[in-house]
Amino acid sequence: MNIIKCPDKTSVDQAVAENEPLLILISFDGKTVIMSQIDEAVEHHILLLKAGFSDKDIDKYFRLVLDENGADWTFVCPPDYKGITDKTRRIKQFYKDGNLVISDVLQQLGFSSDINIPKRYRRHFDLMVEE
Repeated sequence: MNIIKCPDKTSVDQAVAENEPLLILISFDGKTVIMSQIDEAVEHHILLLKAGFSDKDIDKYFRLVLDENGADWTFVCPPDYKGITDKTRRIKQFYKDGNLVISDVLQQLGFSSDINIPKRYRRHFDLMVEE
């Protein structure tokens, strides 16, 4: 797993030690993790830019805000996720994959946090549950 800490390893490790909120991006395959203290990057697309990637690649990552209370998953399923055209099937697969990948990565990073989907991101999630 390639872990990119922005702006640098020392500041992110210090933020982790001090239980400061973190922004985390996890590639869909779980092989790339980009992380920063939240005040450093502010938004996930800005974190991508600071890590040297295009902000247009935001839909290639699971997006999290992590703190001592858990991991809040910005649940936004890309319209082209895995080429699945049926919206409900696509969202279900995104949810399944996200839970597996995010849980594995958080464990590898040393976090045992619950994954939460904040109410403001439940629109797509609720569509999946209704079916």
